[in-house]
Amino acid sequence: MARTAAALVIGNEILTGKVVERNVGPLACLLGAIGVRLRRVVVCPDEVEEIAGELRQLSAAHDLVFTSGGVGPTHDDVTYAAVALAFGRRIVRSEPLANLLRAHFGPATHEGHLRLADVPEGAELLVTPEMPWPTVQVHNVYVMPGVPELFRAKLHALRDRLAQGRPFASAVLYTTRDEFDIADALADVARRHAEVAIGSYPSFRRSDWRVKVTVDGGDPDAVERARAALVEALGPESIVVPRD
Repeated sequence: MARTAAALVIGNEILTGKVVERNVGPLACLLGAIGVRLRRVVVCPDEVEEIAGELRQLSAAHDLVFTSGGVGPTHDDVTYAAVALAFGRRIVRSEPLANLLRAHFGPATHEGHLRLADVPEGAELLVTPEMPWPTVQVHNVYVMPGVPELFRAKLHALRDRLAQGRPFASAVLYTTRDEFDIADALADVARRHAEVAIGSYPSFRRSDWRVKVTVDGGDPDAVERARAALVEALGPESIVVPRD
């Protein structure tokens, strides 16, 4: 059975629309490529007890949890405190992290810099050649930055550690038929091929196709059988190759 994951996006700026969330998409793509099912995404405000409560539930229900945001030096960066509360741990200063900060900032290092080294007690510091600044892991929770560029870099660096299963297989079809006209056919194929997930996504702007149909599953042969069944059900003449 495939491992499962959840994402906890943290930040008032997301909930107020001041910042557009850009980390869940790359996370979903990478997890799918390594055979992990992203099952839930939660967005919550910068409130310690709220974050801690969500983390307890997500951690108990999923194999992996990824947080996004709230790990900077300002008053509203409370993710580490929330992780500590969720798992009943203290916040302690990590000397390896503190030394990295001193090496980076040099003689100008002050307490504001060193606060970035305050992490939940017993946290594992994950370092790779591609990402020398550690990713903090507590239990099955990976604490990630909210800045998209940093999030993607850390995620890429964790890929080998996270990749323990077989990647999912996928297939895509584009049809010129309307979604209303193919709904019954899709439902029938989905019923007969329950081992895969079939999705349909209409476009209202394309002139070369009207619905994108996807097939995803852990078994490439099962995906191919479902794809072939869809071609037959929708009609080969309606299947097209997008112009771009």
